[in-house]
Amino acid sequence: MNCVLVASRKIFETQTNIDAEENLKELESLAYTLSFDVKGKKILNLKKINSSIYYGKGQIKSISSQLSSIKCDHIIFNDDISPSQYKNIQKILDKKIKIFDRTGVILEIFKKNAMTRESKLQVELASLQYMLPRLTGQWTHLERQMGGVGTRGGPGEKQIEIDRRLIGVRISKLKKDLSNIKKNRTTQSSMRKNAFRISLVGYTNAGKSSMLNALTKPNTTYVKDKLFATLDTTTKSLQILKNKKVLITDTVGFIKDLPHNLVASFRSTFEEVDSSDLILTIVDSSQNKAGIEEHIATIETTLNQMGIKVQSNILIFNKLDLIKEPSSIRYFKKKYPDAIFVSAKNQIMIEKINHAIIAKISEN
Repeated sequence: MNCVLVASRKIFETQTNIDAEENLKELESLAYTLSFDVKGKKILNLKKINSSIYYGKGQIKSISSQLSSIKCDHIIFNDDISPSQYKNIQKILDKKIKIFDRTGVILEIFKKNAMTRESKLQVELASLQYMLPRLTGQWTHLERQMGGVGTRGGPGEKQIEIDRRLIGVRISKLKKDLSNIKKNRTTQSSMRKNAFRISLVGYTNAGKSSMLNALTKPNTTYVKDKLFATLDTTTKSLQILKNKKVLITDTVGFIKDLPHNLVASFRSTFEEVDSSDLILTIVDSSQNKAGIEEHIATIETTLNQMGIKVQSNILIFNKLDLIKEPSSIRYFKKKYPDAIFVSAKNQIMIEKINHAIIAKISEN
């Protein structure tokens, strides 16, 4: 599939060109994760947000010409486009062009990577909540996907009204199923109350799954150099002390501007983090200085969004073997003197993490 990527530089927010380029780079990684072939990239300067189409009309027409000339059938915007803006943009573009905004493309990745029943239900719930206000008639005959339950419309009921009702029924069912799964997790959690519990959190693709493998062994956790390669929480035993049971849990990766629906849907999953005795915050140290600081800020913001209070934390800079800017590492060593710098993939300095965990257990 061919696509063109579009990011905005909001002049009214004094956003820099570097910020916009970094956003475009991350959007390209998201597109790559969905197996898109990126044919073009564009940064649009915005003096203000156009309430009807988000960008300027001339900017959208320019993109439309670009799509036509390079024969692209998809466009991915890095901003979140409202349902009415989406509809108006579609009127300017060729009807064959499929539009994704940032939330839409992240949802597609989650759909692709969800493996367990719980993560599939969570993603479906978020997707339906995203889809509901965007129904414009093209989503018809949803009864084929929903088993035919309640598909018969009353007198004069339009297809779009039937679709909305079907989605409403399905959302209620999904919430009920997830509530039952949450109860089961609470029971499992109470059985682990005598163990020292650790959670791994971090930006997507920071190497949390590799870290879990490096600390626990054998290497059974799925690892892939793509965004959101794993969506399911995985708990393993950490053989670190003879007289104390230690459990460590990998969690879903974070990303800047994580869609609200996804945050809400995955909130129950992160209750394991909230009840942890220790959090290991994993940071990709191969990023540039600004990128690292933004990732750390995103992690803190997302945890706050979920109401998770970090009682005890160890900051770990991973991917030591891929560092491009040694000066930035010197800066972060000075800024975070207690941080640990490692390479999970190459098993470099992993013992330092074990020693730090043992020290935290002693404190606890």
